[in-house]
Amino acid sequence: MDDILRIGLVSISDRAASGIYEDQGIPALEAWFGAALASPWRMETRLIPDEQPVIERTLIELCDHAGCHLVLTTGGTGPAPRDVTPEATLAVADKVMAGFGEQMRQISLRFVPTAILSRQTAVIRGKSLILNLPGQPKSIRETLEGVKDGEGNAIVPGIFAAVPYCIDLIGGPYIETDASVVKAFRPKSAIRPAPPGGG
Repeated sequence: MDDILRIGLVSISDRAASGIYEDQGIPALEAWFGAALASPWRMETRLIPDEQPVIERTLIELCDHAGCHLVLTTGGTGPAPRDVTPEATLAVADKVMAGFGEQMRQISLRFVPTAILSRQTAVIRGKSLILNLPGQPKSIRETLEGVKDGEGNAIVPGIFAAVPYCIDLIGGPYIETDASVVKAFRPKSAIRPAPPGGG
């Protein structure tokens, strides 16, 4: 069971949670992982309002009880009064992984100057990595994959390139990706040989 990557996807939006509009974050993430991952995976999804206690409870449940190795949130990372996703994420953290937030802003600044208003962060809780992502499907993809030139070469690396090795280091399953979407980076000493027969 432990060789199957368990991913928690949490869309944080008052309006989507109350049915005013359809959530776009979870379908965008599900489609992206379907294309990007070459290893087996399954997901747990949650659609919740912008309420810090609810967000904290949901993150704890996904990490501690559902056993998710990776938890991604979308929404609630701006400066508005209802944007409390980073506060909830930091409240349940064992370790803060500041580099993820820095890189997400670097990517988004290629497209919009308001990227500096984003407060996205990443933390480790136990054996789970929690990442705050943007809310828009296009921004989610850019953040995970990075910025590419016309030939598909990465100009600014996406954050997901570092996720498989991070999951290795905190005791999770070995994740392989489709390099045409995003290439997982590991030190040479951490790369496992391909199984006989290529699969």
